[in-house]
Amino acid sequence: MYFWEFNSQSYMVNREAQNTLKRLAQQFKAVAIVGPRQSGKSTLVKTTFPEKQYISLENPEVKERALYDPKGFLNQYPEGAIIDEAHRVPELFNYLQQLLDESKNRGKFILTGSNNFLMLEKITQSLAGRIGYLDLLPFTLRELLTIKNYSSDINSILIKGGYPAVTYENVDTKFWFPSYVRTYVERDVRQIKNISDLSTFQRFMFLCAGRIGQQLNLSNLAIECGIDHKTVQSWLSVMQASYIVHLIQPFYKNFSKRIIKAPKLYFHDTGLASYLLGIDSEKNLANHPMRGPLFENFVVNELLKQRYNQGLRSNLYYWRDVSGHELDIIIDNGSEIIAVEIKSGATMNSEYLTGLKFWEKISKQSNLKIVYGGDDTYKREGNIEVISWKNLRAIEN
Repeated sequence: MYFWEFNSQSYMVNREAQNTLKRLAQQFKAVAIVGPRQSGKSTLVKTTFPEKQYISLENPEVKERALYDPKGFLNQYPEGAIIDEAHRVPELFNYLQQLLDESKNRGKFILTGSNNFLMLEKITQSLAGRIGYLDLLPFTLRELLTIKNYSSDINSILIKGGYPAVTYENVDTKFWFPSYVRTYVERDVRQIKNISDLSTFQRFMFLCAGRIGQQLNLSNLAIECGIDHKTVQSWLSVMQASYIVHLIQPFYKNFSKRIIKAPKLYFHDTGLASYLLGIDSEKNLANHPMRGPLFENFVVNELLKQRYNQGLRSNLYYWRDVSGHELDIIIDNGSEIIAVEIKSGATMNSEYLTGLKFWEKISKQSNLKIVYGGDDTYKREGNIEVISWKNLRAIEN
């Protein structure tokens, strides 16, 4: 849930991950919720577990007490607690292990963090088997459309993205995203990795935004940014760890002997990506050359959120061979493979079906779908399902 105070009235939106969070708390002694900064983690845990005491390690005084005496700090909460930004005091995890082992209570501690690497590292070392894990990304389309008077125009949705401050609190994107990037670069990046040249790192972020939906070419990024290949790898890892970007790997089942092996790059939020691209209005986006990639990024993110909100890992891949045949998304459900083509145009075109037909021929797979920028959902040419961007729930992944 997320609350927004406006004109003395309180509006509430249910987060789709809330039921999963409750189930995890019933099965594990602790639960970790991780995701981008400002994605609504704190609000979700406080509304889901209102009976639990809330502690934020963003508070310098609280952080200092936790660092000075981790064991004594945790012993203050015999009934458990919500520990927000837990990764800021990783020493706590070693002592949490003993507390959880001595307790029979499920869902005793709820941890949140915006840094995936540090959380995972400490959880793997100290809390393996004792903790459930949930990724919380910015709002889904269905969550956004429950906001009172929220625009359902696709260009507006792409530019605003899904962060609560922009969508609920209606903070102007021209002010919020620059502040977000500055806070991210100056605080989170330094915590994950000691990067001294922050201005070059910020330029690296802008360059990544121009490569949305493209196969990742580390050498070209290195040349354009004026850094070496290893630094590119390191900085990409930082952006992945802090939920700025994610990579879609190529489909591993070899239906064609010569396939492309580089991953494709996407941002976790199209609003942030739009800001980095310098797109600040629906008018500017309408005919912008990056509109198609941003639309593709939006669809990929919605499919990813469907998985994460169920507490599941990503099952999304893409496929491309050296001859240029490509499919934007392959959903691997184990016994079933779903091929998805993504087109931003509002009118269907027969050319949109070329990749799907080629895939069907070589793979003998017949679950074919195309997501487009129009309003209607229907079947075409027998088994190809044409799906509106408004109806992505029709794709069960």
